[in-house]
Amino acid sequence: MNKADLVSKVAESTNQSKVVTRKILDNFLEAVGDTLAAGNNIEIRGFGSFKVKKRKAQVARNPRTGEQVNIPSRFVPAFKPSRNLLKRVAKK
Repeated sequence: MNKADLVSKVAESTNQSKVVTRKILDNFLEAVGDTLAAGNNIEIRGFGSFKVKKRKAQVARNPRTGEQVNIPSRFVPAFKPSRNLLKRVAKK
């Protein structure tokens, strides 16, 4: 499912237009991105939580040349599904 499919499905189930639904989805995604960029976590009960984790610096190797490459530490988004979501997916 892509974004357009999601917009269509939500618009159909809420009896809203696709234009209104797309704006709502875009605003939701922007709010999630802004919150994570600020270093805060998001918890949606029954769905899961979005967190920001710090990856430590590491040394990797270029597979072609074997040269060592330093990868600096960085922050990455992470998602942890709720138990309810895990149970729903496991039933399929």
